Amino acid sequence: LLFQHCLSSSPTQQVYTGLWRGREVIIKCSVEEALKADSHPDSMPRRDVVLFDKPTRGTSMDEFKEMLLNFLKSNLGDQPSLTALVGRIITMADVNRDGKVSLAEAKSIWALLQLNEFLLMLSLHEKEHTSKLLGYCGDLYVTEKIPHTSLYGVDIPPFLQSLLPSLLHQLIHQWFAPAWPRRAKISIGLLEFVEEIFHGTYGNFYICETGFKNVGYNDKYDFKMVHLRKVATEMTIRGFLKGRHCEQNMDCTYGKDCTAPCDKLLKQCKSEMVQPNLAKVCGLLQDYLLYGAPLELKEELQKQLKTCMTLSGLASQMEVHHSLVLNNLKTLLWKKISNTKYS
Repeated sequence: LLFQHCLSSSPTQQVYTGLWRGREVIIKCSVEEALKADSHPDSMPRRDVVLFDKPTRGTSMDEFKEMLLNFLKSNLGDQPSLTALVGRIITMADVNRDGKVSLAEAKSIWALLQLNEFLLMLSLHEKEHTSKLLGYCGDLYVTEKIPHTSLYGVDIPPFLQSLLPSLLHQLIHQWFAPAWPRRAKISIGLLEFVEEIFHGTYGNFYICETGFKNVGYNDKYDFKMVHLRKVATEMTIRGFLKGRHCEQNMDCTYGKDCTAPCDKLLKQCKSEMVQPNLAKVCGLLQDYLLYGAPLELKEELQKQLKTCMTLSGLASQMEVHHSLVLNNLKTLLWKKISNTKYS
């Protein structure tokens, strides 16, 4: 495993590009939580966290499975699919494929599961919208490298961002963006990801920083979620909001934009999101899809995106309306690019 370039200036987020078995990879190790509402990403790592303390010597396989199941329940909720996920984790833990899980193997997989991004990677692997996990050792793990780490295919260097006016940002993005049919294909993938994390196999997940730099695509223009650290489980957010004192909605914000309403009378945060994932994603896709869109499609596309952006996170609206809006948008885009070279 060859380490090449460091991608993070924070001591709590060790991320590198590298080479493994002749392919470009991303290497991550001891990545602490990036989405703690009160966290400072540049603070020093906490010395009180001991990663390899569990399971202890003498723990039986049945006890370890029980440990895993309880851990998953507390993080993902009591889902009927968790037993299958435990089985998958046990298979993964057996690195040398000898049919047994040694204490070292158990400690390694347990340490990795404490990392939010690794847990989400396991939970959201089915539709291949996340980076593929290629290998791990201790609390270090290796994933495939996503070739394009921004929706627009180009990142403006941070030192230039503050110097350039926002209109120029927009022009640069439009200049380097993929052709419209390719953007439509990437957008369909992003909408499928939203569908996947809304009452998915392992519960409900929220994107808590919806920006074009957190979503990318591969060389086939298949959507890929770049930063899973910006995604949180429903259990994590509920735990954060429970009994939380507030004066306004902003006091009930987890990450950057997972905001719940503040009950002004009780001065406590409620548990429902103000904006669901879909509304935030449609806001992101508005400029991305309308620029260069086919004229015969533009008016309908604009109308559907506007409807989508007004969706509320209230439970009463979520189920049917959410699915209807999402499917209409996907169908509109797919009809335009199906049976072409772009599909």
